[in-house]
Amino acid sequence: MWLKPEEILLKNAFKLWVTEKDNEYFVLQRRRGYGEGGGGLTGLLVGTLDTVLDSTSKVAPYRILHHTPDSQVYWSIACGVTKEEIDQHWDWLQQNIMRTLSVFDSTEDITSFVQGKIRGLIAEEGKTSLVLEDDPEKFREALLRFEKWFELPAQEKLVTYYSCSYWKGKVPCQGWLYLSTNFLCFYSYLLGSEVKLIISWDEIWRLEKTSNVILTESIHVLAHGEDHYFSMLLHLSETFVIMEQLANYSIKRLFDKEAFQGEPALSDPLQITKRGLEAHAKSEQFRAFFRLPKEENLLEVHESFLWVPFSHFNTLGKICLSENYLCFASQDGSQCHIIIPMREVINVEKPDSSSRALTVCVRGKRALRFSEVRDYQRLANTIRSRCGISASPQHSASSEAIRGECQSLINHFEDNPEDVTLMVGQKDTSKAVSTEALMTVFHPQDVENLDPKMLKEKMKEQSWNIHFSEYGRGTSMFFTKKTRDLIVRGVPESLRGELWMLFSGAVNDMATHPGCYTELVEQSLGTSTLATDEIERDLHRSLPEHPAFQSDTGISALRRVLTAYAYRNPKIGYCQAMNILTSVLLLYAKEEEAFWLLVAVCERMLPDYFNRRIIGALVDQAVFEDLIRENLPQLVDHMTDLSFFSSVSLSWFLTLFISVLPIESAVNVVDCFFYDGIKAILQLGLAVLDYNMEALIACNDDAEAVTILNRFFDSVTNKDSPLPPTVQQASVGNNDKASHVSVDISELIREAYEKYGHFRSEEVESSRKRNKLHVIQTLEDTTKQNVIRVVSQDVRFTSSQLDELYNLFKRQHFLSCYWTMKSPALLHHDPSLAYLEQYQLGFQQFSELFSLLEPWAFCASKSTLSLWVFRLIDENQDGLVNFKEFCYALDTLYGVSFTNKLKFLFKLHLPPAFTGSPLHLKEQRVQQFLPTIEDSSHLTRLAAFDLPEDGVIRKSPERGRGKVDLQAYLKQWQNEILKKEETIKDLPRINQAQFIQFSKTLYNIFHGDPEEESLYRAVAHVTSLLLRMEEVGRRLQEPSSPPAEATQPASTAASVEPSSTQEASGNPKTSDASGSHSSQEGAAEQPDPDWSFSFEQVLASLLNEPAIVGFFERHVHIQTKLGQARVAQLKLKANK
Repeated sequence: MWLKPEEILLKNAFKLWVTEKDNEYFVLQRRRGYGEGGGGLTGLLVGTLDTVLDSTSKVAPYRILHHTPDSQVYWSIACGVTKEEIDQHWDWLQQNIMRTLSVFDSTEDITSFVQGKIRGLIAEEGKTSLVLEDDPEKFREALLRFEKWFELPAQEKLVTYYSCSYWKGKVPCQGWLYLSTNFLCFYSYLLGSEVKLIISWDEIWRLEKTSNVILTESIHVLAHGEDHYFSMLLHLSETFVIMEQLANYSIKRLFDKEAFQGEPALSDPLQITKRGLEAHAKSEQFRAFFRLPKEENLLEVHESFLWVPFSHFNTLGKICLSENYLCFASQDGSQCHIIIPMREVINVEKPDSSSRALTVCVRGKRALRFSEVRDYQRLANTIRSRCGISASPQHSASSEAIRGECQSLINHFEDNPEDVTLMVGQKDTSKAVSTEALMTVFHPQDVENLDPKMLKEKMKEQSWNIHFSEYGRGTSMFFTKKTRDLIVRGVPESLRGELWMLFSGAVNDMATHPGCYTELVEQSLGTSTLATDEIERDLHRSLPEHPAFQSDTGISALRRVLTAYAYRNPKIGYCQAMNILTSVLLLYAKEEEAFWLLVAVCERMLPDYFNRRIIGALVDQAVFEDLIRENLPQLVDHMTDLSFFSSVSLSWFLTLFISVLPIESAVNVVDCFFYDGIKAILQLGLAVLDYNMEALIACNDDAEAVTILNRFFDSVTNKDSPLPPTVQQASVGNNDKASHVSVDISELIREAYEKYGHFRSEEVESSRKRNKLHVIQTLEDTTKQNVIRVVSQDVRFTSSQLDELYNLFKRQHFLSCYWTMKSPALLHHDPSLAYLEQYQLGFQQFSELFSLLEPWAFCASKSTLSLWVFRLIDENQDGLVNFKEFCYALDTLYGVSFTNKLKFLFKLHLPPAFTGSPLHLKEQRVQQFLPTIEDSSHLTRLAAFDLPEDGVIRKSPERGRGKVDLQAYLKQWQNEILKKEETIKDLPRINQAQFIQFSKTLYNIFHGDPEEESLYRAVAHVTSLLLRMEEVGRRLQEPSSPPAEATQPASTAASVEPSSTQEASGNPKTSDASGSHSSQEGAAEQPDPDWSFSFEQVLASLLNEPAIVGFFERHVHIQTKLGQARVAQLKLKANK
């Protein structure tokens, strides 16, 4: 590897290098302790020194130096891992550089020329892979060490590396931590003791920063039940963030099957960089804080001051710019923030270059003044270009008019800040199916009603109108502490839908997708899928007490919204609890608005909540448990097992307390949720437990605790709600209500904010990431245990052996996903399928794993037989094998039953496993053993052009957008119940071509066995015996047939026996060709062979050969194979 020229003052510093070649201008050296004469104490000391000092010499013990005769200064220009590699560099220098150097007069010119040439070679090498790295030169050296030490596949992308200590017991090992796309690796070499660690990100259970008495601060990694600690990191926080991002990226890519299509930096696992991960993390944080669509990415950040009219001063903060939004947040993020869609901007002015200020004019006669912007000129041009604002002469008239308007606004702005009106934007009139919120239809407000509740409602509206006049209204409103205070006090009924749209960011989704909902409704109505069936079943269970959902108006609107969303996002489709949430959204928002609110909740605010495994809800429950430990220690001391709170709080998270609180109280909780996100639900949950602390501590069991909480929720009221009793939900425990003091929801929410509002949303997100690893792995472990429980009933393997087999099977699935986004395994995975179908292998994946675990060496025909095994166990012929089918094949081959093994081999040579004569095998090998269309059309579904729309090949009836055939489900279930044990009499007879190949398979299996000669003779004897029996049988059946016909089996015997002789003579490589050739000749002489053998005949003949019976009944230890496979699985991939 060529190195950036670096000056070395001493040629033989510390006598650590030995010169092997030299000439007038170059020296080739070997590191002492390596190569010939290496080892011993010198080798140990030098190796340790190289590792601790991160010397390139540890993995590159050869180097080339450049020097000139009259100088004592040397320049390192190349290094090499092997003698061959460094010799190639040396030869290149001799052929391309040495002749040219003679033309230079001065030594300075010679050195300058050599350095320029080497830098040019490095730049040419690093044009593609290293262009995005911060320090390409050092990264090349680190990459060389990474590849040498860990021997991972060449595609594996190193992201970054750090010096650190790894604690092995109580002893720290100083070494280097390497973080790549799919693996966490560590290497240390101290005084002959080598420590090497490779952990894949998808195997990590826990990743967190910890500290104790010995380790002041370290990173804790839990994987495979083992704890690993890394400390002495110079940039521990940065290292932890990168590790967290890589683990999260691995989970999203491998478990959630995200493709990152909108993010080029993450769309290709072969091109992941530290810079790309950091940009992705910043964009995620940016979108979460400002509630922006997932398509937005953070492009630029500028520090600046923003003139805040309601406070009459400039506040320091950051301008954040994305593709379609200009956002600003004050320095701590809590004082104020504002979101300006580019569609709202009408012009950008620069009134004062001395203060580096720019002014953004938006619709609604508003202007925002940013000052002290370092690069204000470029920022202004960027905003103009993104808004489509032109400053060209042909638009000068309109520009002048706008400039005049803006300038007058600015002048008025500065002179009379108290008169500024921040009204902005008008809500677009929706063209959805229903243009009114259901609450306005079923409970219109009576303007003349002056009862106390209505008067208080009017006061709330007035407070909000005053707030709008000061802080703005609509998409460009300032979000401040005062906004949160108004939310906590309660949102008036008339403004609830508008504010939900604003706080959730759904207003931006709807504005950027005009007409989308109407199209989805038209496309989805009338379709019949599993999701639509579930929706129909739950429609009348959604707020059944409310009059809106006792009529067709509400039910139809609910049906349209849920069906349209299931059609838009089939990955989620429909999940229980979505109907309850959508019902409440429809009460206060128009139908189209309710749809976009549902999109915001399911895809941004509550990610991974509404799917089969509700991972998001489980993660937030784990976060909730952590908060209980921190904030309610008394409750923790009494109830050591906090899993009770996880089970009882699930509905709180899934329905935002709607399912446990009366509707008039629950909507106040939803108000807070749309403003503060999941933080509002967590802190309210803490307040509920705190309020019932004494009663919960006094209870004796879980049932009593559930009763206490249910009674509490029944007692929660909303004394300010203007809803009539017919709309309010009836409490479940009316009889017990007198014994329980009522609690006002506004008081409860205010107490939650006062006591538990101290933790920030960023802390919640960090806790989510930390707990998601554990939740995912717990679910995966549950899946594994369920699969093992099902499979163990049909195989003889022990639970521990099945556990290891499952780990190998799952890892093989992931190995095909590590280095590509288009792996068939990624497309095959469908989380909605049963446990057994969670992970499946295509033929290539199966072949690699089967080759590591098969009990016999299949010699030259290994891949061919793997294909036949794959076809045989793929019962439903969809081109995929699940874990149960895989275990069935191995259980048969590792069993002790001679009959079962022989039956398995016999079936390998019958359709659908074996599909042609030996003549076809060569063609199959050329095609990498993928089946031909006419032979096995079921496997052609693996082709991309034949995949279903969502890219998932399903074994169960179609779950996508098409019609679900429920009869197919019932038939499939009935067939599984009535499935009977196959007997040997059920097997079809084997014909000539199949029998010839069956004989060759036996020869291949026996090859290399100590009893090889006797086994070959036994097979030849059985083959001849069967053919003679067939000949006699044909003569008895056809006494008048001419003698020529009776000689056919003999000619067939001739076609098998030469093959047998060649196999027995120890030349199996030529057996296929000779066998195929002789069978071809036999077929030419006798074109119509119709003889065949039954399985009973083959079995009876082979039972008479003790050598063959003994071979197949010999016990083979699968535990040994499992241990070898664990080590070889990754290396096999690397070698390929």
